[in-house]
Amino acid sequence: MKNYKLALLLISVFFYYQLAFSQEVIIDPNERYDLYLLIGQSNMAGRGNIEAQDTVTDPKVFMLNKAEIWVPAKSPLHFDKPFAGTGLGLTFGKIMAENSKRKIGLIPCAVGGTSISMWMPGAYDKITQTHPYDDAVKRTKVALKSGELKGILWHQGEADATNEKTRLYEARFDSLLMNLQKDLSVDIRSVPVVVGELGRFYVKKAPEAVNFNPLLYHMSANRKNIRLVSSEGLTHKGDTVHFDAISLREFGKRYAEKMIETENRN
Repeated sequence: MKNYKLALLLISVFFYYQLAFSQEVIIDPNERYDLYLLIGQSNMAGRGNIEAQDTVTDPKVFMLNKAEIWVPAKSPLHFDKPFAGTGLGLTFGKIMAENSKRKIGLIPCAVGGTSISMWMPGAYDKITQTHPYDDAVKRTKVALKSGELKGILWHQGEADATNEKTRLYEARFDSLLMNLQKDLSVDIRSVPVVVGELGRFYVKKAPEAVNFNPLLYHMSANRKNIRLVSSEGLTHKGDTVHFDAISLREFGKRYAEKMIETENRN
C-alpha cells in the first residue's frame, strides 16, 4: 500500500511539473509596448546559426509571432523562410528594454531575397508567396493596438546593389517611408529609422555594391530621423552574403545604440 501511494505521489508530481512547464506565458492583453518594426531582406530576418543564448527570453521583450500573437521574443524572430535563424532583432530588443520603462514589442516582417521594389503597396514576392509591404502594414496595425511605434529597423540592399538599381534606390526608399506614413497614420519624420550598411564583404561577391554603402551614408546625412549603422569588422557565415551569428548580435547592439541616440535627440 505504501509503495502504491508513493507511486501515485510521484506520478502526480511528474504531471504537475509537466503541466507547469508546458504552459505558455500568459500575456497581459492590456500591456503597452514600445514598438519597433523590423523590415528588409534576409540579413534583417537573420540567417545566423541559432545558439543557446539566442533562445533565452527577456521578461521585457516580446515579439508578434506569425499568428499575430505577442509571445516572449527568441530566435528565430522571423518566419519568412524555413531556415530563418539568429538575427539582430533579439539583441536590439534586449538593449532597448534596458533603456525603457515599458516593455519592448518587436514586429518582425523582413522577407529574404526581396528588392526594395517588393516593399511597395501591392507588390507580390513569388518566391515566398507573400506581399512584403502589405503584410508588414497589416501586422503593424495589429501591433499598434498594444503600443506606440517608436522606431523602424531597415536592412536591405543586396538585391539592389547594382549600378542601375542604386540610382533608383533613394527615391524608392523615400516612397517606402511616405507609404508607411500614410498607411500607418504616423508622422514618419518623428519616427527614428535605423539603417544598416551592407556587409563590407559583399563587394567581393558583387563588385557594383561598392557604391551602395556610400549611398546609404548620403541618405542618412540628409534626413534628420535616419541613422546609419556601420558594418565595419562584421563577418559573413561563409557565403559572402549573410552575417554570421556573432556579427548579427553585434549589429543588433549597434542598431540599438543608434536608436537610443536618435530618440534622445528628438
